[in-house]
Amino acid sequence: MRNKIAFLIMIIFTIFLTGCWDTTEPQRMYYINAVGVDFNDNQYEVYLQIINFADLAKSEQPNPDIVPTEVGYAKGKTIEEAIFKLYRSIDQKIFWGHMRYLIFSVRAMENERSIPVIDTFIRFRDTRYQIWIYSTENSINDVLLATPILKNSLASSKLSNPINPTKQESFIEPINLRDIAIGLNEPSHEISIPFVDFNKEWETAEGQTEATSFAGVSILSKDGFKGIIKGSAARGNQWMHNYTNQAEVTFKLDTNERDYITVTLDKLKVKVKPIVTGQQIRFEAEIKLRAKVNGFKGAVTTKELRDKIVTEVKKEIKETYEEGLKLDVDIYRLSEHLYRRNVKAWKKYEANGKIPLTKDSLSKIDIHVDKIYLGNKTFEETIEE
Repeated sequence: MRNKIAFLIMIIFTIFLTGCWDTTEPQRMYYINAVGVDFNDNQYEVYLQIINFADLAKSEQPNPDIVPTEVGYAKGKTIEEAIFKLYRSIDQKIFWGHMRYLIFSVRAMENERSIPVIDTFIRFRDTRYQIWIYSTENSINDVLLATPILKNSLASSKLSNPINPTKQESFIEPINLRDIAIGLNEPSHEISIPFVDFNKEWETAEGQTEATSFAGVSILSKDGFKGIIKGSAARGNQWMHNYTNQAEVTFKLDTNERDYITVTLDKLKVKVKPIVTGQQIRFEAEIKLRAKVNGFKGAVTTKELRDKIVTEVKKEIKETYEEGLKLDVDIYRLSEHLYRRNVKAWKKYEANGKIPLTKDSLSKIDIHVDKIYLGNKTFEETIEE
């Protein structure tokens, strides 16, 4: 009798179980990979990139009959209004949890529209803080439709996943929503955002292809857009941050005015020391790194290599620093180092969250090449220890 009663109670409780009645099947959703934001004629222009996961997990070449991506476009007085206009033409529910990056046009940043957009995505419960942030002067539609090398999936492109390519060449530090929120709320209230451009360095049998590349940094402050540092003028950034995995310098040797040598640098350790003397604030940078010699021709000593590496790295650090001063930008966030080490001095001298800087504020740059790896000594002409 007891068993019958227990069974009856179990049946009754089972009736009240909700199950998964309100879930949406994965194949009945569209997945946002990226969002682009422009601003024109006093309206937001929003681009939504939806990617097709149909052949993402396959090892063979992607199916040419499958459309890899579609980009939706709409205008609105706010970004939310534009997105809701796009909802009207969507066939399935949109899932935002896989959104990988957000790219702004320079025009949107110049009109100080980027901060409200960033705030929107930070507040939206379905998005994550790991969304990468970029800027561009190119057509956002063209950037979102650019096909990765070998027609790879857009989910594995350099914009969707910038960590892998920057392991081999750390020219620009990837920045996500979390970094933006921290950088704009702490001195110097400025942050460098990767600047995206096109190049035609790759070619197939059908002709040249356009690939996206990191070509500099756009500087955003809590008060708006400050400007862009492009190309070689931005190279100093990679020597002043511990995120750098690997980078290179190329130079001529004094013994041979014709031939160049490229040296790979890694294992960077950067320390910045603020020094307060009366009313003057100076910053001293100490950089430790390791060098690996690539191909070379001729005889050279490790001392010559060390001297050349130090000279080139210092030159690039100073050039980027001075480019930042032209834009009234604390490109290396020196103000934050004073804030961390001597908050009383920072409170006394700061203006709008940062310390006024001059060309001489970065007064000393010490670079130590801890070790030079010479590789295999195959030829007679080689590097002398």
